[in-house]
Amino acid sequence: MAKVSKITKRDGRMVDFDQTKITNAILKALTAVERRDGDLAKNLSNETVKLVNERFEGKIPSVENVQDIVEEVLIKNGYADVAKAYILYRQKRTEIREFKKFFDVVDDLKLGVNAIKVLKNRYLMKDEEGEVIETPSQMFRRVAKAVAKADLLYDEKADLKKTEEEFYQIMANREFLPNSPTLMNAGTMLGQLSACFVLPVEDSIEGIFTTLKHMAIIHQSGGGTGFSFSKLRPAGDIVGSTKGIASGPVSFMTIYDAATNVIKQGGRRRGANMAILDVTHPDILKFIEVKSREGALTNFNISVAVTDEFMEAVEKDDEYSLINPRSGKVEEKLRARHVFDLIVANAWRTGDPGLVFIDEINRHNPTPNIGEIHSTNPCGEQPLLPYESCNLGSINLAKMVRDGDLDWEKLRRVTRTAVHFLDNVIDVNKYPMPEIAEITKANRKIGLGVMGFADMLIRLGIPYDSEEALAVAEEVMKFVSGEATKKSAEIGEERGSFANFRGSLWEKKGYKTIRNSTVTTVAPTGTISIIAGCSSGIEPIFAVAFVRNVMEGTRLLEIQPTFEKVAREKGFYSRDLMLKIAKTGSIQNQEEIPKEVRRVFVTALDIAPEWHVKMQAAFQKYVDNAVSKTVNLPPDATVEDVRKIYRLAYKLKCKGITVYRYGSKREQVLYVGPLLTKEMVTEKHVSADSEYSGGCPTSECPF
Repeated sequence: MAKVSKITKRDGRMVDFDQTKITNAILKALTAVERRDGDLAKNLSNETVKLVNERFEGKIPSVENVQDIVEEVLIKNGYADVAKAYILYRQKRTEIREFKKFFDVVDDLKLGVNAIKVLKNRYLMKDEEGEVIETPSQMFRRVAKAVAKADLLYDEKADLKKTEEEFYQIMANREFLPNSPTLMNAGTMLGQLSACFVLPVEDSIEGIFTTLKHMAIIHQSGGGTGFSFSKLRPAGDIVGSTKGIASGPVSFMTIYDAATNVIKQGGRRRGANMAILDVTHPDILKFIEVKSREGALTNFNISVAVTDEFMEAVEKDDEYSLINPRSGKVEEKLRARHVFDLIVANAWRTGDPGLVFIDEINRHNPTPNIGEIHSTNPCGEQPLLPYESCNLGSINLAKMVRDGDLDWEKLRRVTRTAVHFLDNVIDVNKYPMPEIAEITKANRKIGLGVMGFADMLIRLGIPYDSEEALAVAEEVMKFVSGEATKKSAEIGEERGSFANFRGSLWEKKGYKTIRNSTVTTVAPTGTISIIAGCSSGIEPIFAVAFVRNVMEGTRLLEIQPTFEKVAREKGFYSRDLMLKIAKTGSIQNQEEIPKEVRRVFVTALDIAPEWHVKMQAAFQKYVDNAVSKTVNLPPDATVEDVRKIYRLAYKLKCKGITVYRYGSKREQVLYVGPLLTKEMVTEKHVSADSEYSGGCPTSECPF
């Protein structure tokens, strides 16, 4: 009897018949009824395959045919409860497929419903009528093929097929994903692949509006922009050419904000900006309070650049000087603690401003001989020189756990391939303007980071707010940084070091060659973590169970996957319990859940604020650039809580810090329990918009 070798999928594609998928499905059903038995699953799978071969000799069965036989085998062998679990699983998968049909996307990688929506809205190529013309796997293939081509610049005999396949596999397996513009634009006419840019703002009308034009071009291509407005003369200062009065940095920020409103990044998302002002600028008090009015500067995150001298003055309650950037003269003195308290109070009230520890950033500036760093990208994780850009990518740590332990060899392989990928992006990138191309290629900054960290801890059984978690964070990031740096050095030997290597920190450290002036960054991932199906960046999970607003009138209950698995294995799973959890997102007060389970599954609001800062600092120890992290605070957090967080971040040598107190802004993309105010939500559940994945829960966060 000839064995069945092919099977027809629901979308009509014919693929190889794979018995392991049958075995895994049966094992899931067994686990659901607390009978996790691999040998039994294998035996039942063998019996299923035997019947398939008998009934479909010389034919090609469909997926439904095989699933029907699985049910038959389970019932015949007396496993009615397992059959019921299997049938419920089939029904759930059918519901998910029906939801996906709304988006007119062929899901050839079995992604989540929300991932498909995000891909359709932002990433998949469309025709002139706006219809999707590629599948998720075709998107990854397009990106892999385009980025692999850079190898030919250094070796005309390079095996592009091999490189392309390596790049494709780590993306299709969701082990690594590059930043959004790379997924959107690689292999297209636009071809702009970087997410992060910093532009200089010079103290002249020509300089200010030239930068505004450059900002618009970058936003249109899918990038986000950061600015330091510290060179601009203060409001009320004299304008030499006209003898008029200057309007100051804040007034020009409002112009940039208005321009951003009418430009979508790459035509697919709202523009994102960072505004930074030195704490010594005479307009600093006005800057600190600029977002105290709801709806002001909605396209900007703002941060105050504070120096070591200022922070020391805060501790000593000394005065410090405000200096006019035009004349260099001291205009007045302020009590440092008064200014710091004003920053803290506004951050408590609105989430802005954050702090940028500018001296700490410049201590780690890899090319101090080229210039000082004054600004970062919109989320603060990428300090850059004027006109510099950087392309980022993140490793999915949730995929690096096997049998309850970290798979270090897999992490090494993915890290090394990701560095090769990101370095290639620099060469195939189509830059928005020549100034950006010149300095980006001269410094070749890349930013390899991580996502899915909270999921990884959960799979390892480690609470996020524990010393063990901090130790794991340091161990993992040290390993990623070490392997990434080794790979960059190897590429440097083959292709040459970055052009500004001479005089760089790398040369001073004794390196003979290295390809990239920075290698690591921890970004807030956002929509790419939705595609990857993991938690955002290094953030804790924001809810164990919650309601996802997939589209108007359609909401799905999402449950943290490992929690659902544990709940089924330990026998306390029920849909009623999941809905109950979704009312607050937390399980800490659910007595029916074992204490040891509650200890591991902690959410962002379960965690004391200092653990957020400690985790950021743990990663920062082994990150070249900076770490994006939001310290999420409950509604009843105090101003004093924020003050402690900002001081602790400085003490632990973070490069910046951001807080957000739930409910401090009217418009959020995450609504928790009693804070629900949107008319679209009829019950009090944790409710997240389709593109929210964790971190800052306001629509102003540029993910």
